[in-house]
Amino acid sequence: MNIRRWSAGVLAATLFIPALAACNSKTDEPAAGGSPAAAVPADPKEALLASTKELEQGNFTFTLAADGVTGKGLIHKPSNSAQITMTMSDGTGSSMGMDLIYIESESWVKLDLGELGDMIPGAAATKDKYQHLDQSKVKDSEVLSLDMADVDPGDSANLLKTITDVQKSGEGAYSGKLDVSTVTNSDALDQDLVKALGAQAKALPFTAKLDAQGRLTELVLAVPAAGETKAHEIKVTYADYGSAAAAQKPSADKVVEAPAQTYEMFK
Repeated sequence: MNIRRWSAGVLAATLFIPALAACNSKTDEPAAGGSPAAAVPADPKEALLASTKELEQGNFTFTLAADGVTGKGLIHKPSNSAQITMTMSDGTGSSMGMDLIYIESESWVKLDLGELGDMIPGAAATKDKYQHLDQSKVKDSEVLSLDMADVDPGDSANLLKTITDVQKSGEGAYSGKLDVSTVTNSDALDQDLVKALGAQAKALPFTAKLDAQGRLTELVLAVPAAGETKAHEIKVTYADYGSAAAAQKPSADKVVEAPAQTYEMFK
């Protein structure tokens, strides 16, 4: 799921103007589980490139925060399941959110449209309910679909491939610059933002943290002000490597079939 596109999709659907909300994480501690510990490369760039290998196993939890959206979730490839919860806020106390559950070939979404829900016809019928989604109607949706073949919600592996400068700043801590000017279809950086950054996209500051086994636990991009975009951070954290729990199917009493308006909203 693309976190910036999710924000844009909700904006288009509800004309809601978001602002960044707080996001806390406890991933500074070494994560348990996963593959046996391997020696962390001494070269900073090699260490960071190797740090994302465990993500390919698709068994971890994560948090994320970008301009206008925060979220958390789990990826559990062993059960072919995932859950992603996202929240947006306008900074005045109004907020909206989405909870998406994917298990095998089924998915459900619960929408919290806040005060705007009162203005959308039929929204009351699905309030506080998980809407069961017809997969044939969401397969092309960038908001309501999940691709278990692409299990990194932060796209960290692709971003770290663009390192141009990096140094180790402490035990398991790194800082440097990324050249994201040629990054396309990123979960964290959409094309509009990259274009707005202009020459600044060639030297985007970042920091990263690894656990004792050399696995990525935090990646933070420092995005400067560009065009109408204010300066902000994009932060992704990872934990519970190899020990994430499978997503759980919502109970029947909390499920309704998604109405046509849900599919129209997120086309």
